[in-house]
Amino acid sequence: MIDLTALSYTAEHEWVSVDDNIATFGITDYAADKLGDVVFVELPAIGGEITAGQVCGEIESTKSVGELYAPVTGRVIEVNGHVDDDPSLVNSAPFEGGWLVRVDLQGETPAGLLDRDAYLALVGDAE
Repeated sequence: MIDLTALSYTAEHEWVSVDDNIATFGITDYAADKLGDVVFVELPAIGGEITAGQVCGEIESTKSVGELYAPVTGRVIEVNGHVDDDPSLVNSAPFEGGWLVRVDLQGETPAGLLDRDAYLALVGDAE
């Protein structure tokens, strides 16, 4: 089980975990719940550059299509192929099996991210 307090968050409802110079991110449980049943994800290309705050993909659900915003800047080194095969992982395990992208931060330090308490305050939730 992932310690949700160890993650960082964006106001656009992405979570990010940084280990050394590698960031892994996905959408939060709150976002997954609001989207409804996810049926398709479009993720950035491996080797491509993404920029924090910019759209880097798309998530389609039975309710709507939402944009995926990059929480960090860097080079995409991996995307979660399991989510391509089974997009419902974004709903059932958004912090574990439903992660979306891994990025080499290339020495960049993520900035402007929220801690768990600040994110929960933003979405009006309390644990």
